[in-house]
Amino acid sequence: MKSIVSLLSFIATVALADSPAIQRVLLDDHTVVSVPVATNRVTTISFPGPIEAIDGAGFTVDGKTPGQFQLAHVKGSTFLSVRAITSKAAGNLNVRWNNRTYVFELSAGDVPVLSLNMELPPTPEESGAGRASEVSPLKLLALLDKAKAFPLLKSQQPESVANVGFTTYDGKPLVSNFNDYEIQIEQAFRFNAEDTLVFRVGITNKAETPLIYQPDSFALRAGNRLYPQSISDSDGQVAPKSRSIVHFAVTGTPDGGRNELSLKNNFTVLVNRLSPPPPTITVTNIPTVPPIPHGKGQP
Repeated sequence: MKSIVSLLSFIATVALADSPAIQRVLLDDHTVVSVPVATNRVTTISFPGPIEAIDGAGFTVDGKTPGQFQLAHVKGSTFLSVRAITSKAAGNLNVRWNNRTYVFELSAGDVPVLSLNMELPPTPEESGAGRASEVSPLKLLALLDKAKAFPLLKSQQPESVANVGFTTYDGKPLVSNFNDYEIQIEQAFRFNAEDTLVFRVGITNKAETPLIYQPDSFALRAGNRLYPQSISDSDGQVAPKSRSIVHFAVTGTPDGGRNELSLKNNFTVLVNRLSPPPPTITVTNIPTVPPIPHGKGQP
């Protein structure tokens, strides 16, 4: 029985929280908040801290002085209460809190707000502002495909790439030279909503032996910061004296923030090279050398 009562109490609490009579509004001193009130109900407006001052025309505190609204507030408290005196009451109430003025437009109505809770906006950490978008592997694959098909999409479905930043480095190529191989950035794309950059790079192997590298180790250097890849389409090798095209993406920053990287940066691309490995020397047919006998008096 007790559990049933608790359940009913919980349902009633949820229903009350979802009621239009109870409202929550984020504090914004650039927005006028409309508050319907009633003649036979009291509306309470609450702030996160003590209210500094209240200004309004047509308000009475005792209900006897002529006015359109009756106002109740104890100095130093965090809330005020108001009700309409006439059925056609209308007016504004200005509340000073935390050195800012918040404006409320009050009007008598049949469906009043009974409790209005003014709340602080969430901090950047709480709201996720400044954090990198959580991009799924499937979404990253879709961004790679969109970058690969960009010329076709641009000509046939321009609306699908309308918000994609794009640059090509034909005039001033960005080349990272590593003696026997080099990596050249050919194209770069920025998908701002996902805070993701996609690069088309050409890897040239100048050596007579295959170039083997770790396919998931691409990294982008911009200034003094290094951004590891979020995805790539590489197979990890380039044949001797050949060139391979690879796409890879960078999303956010290593610490989970947004990178906000501009395509105008002077980027450098790095990759973890695996071969050719250093030569291994194997010695066979080692002659047997007999031990040197100790002389007299020698230990």
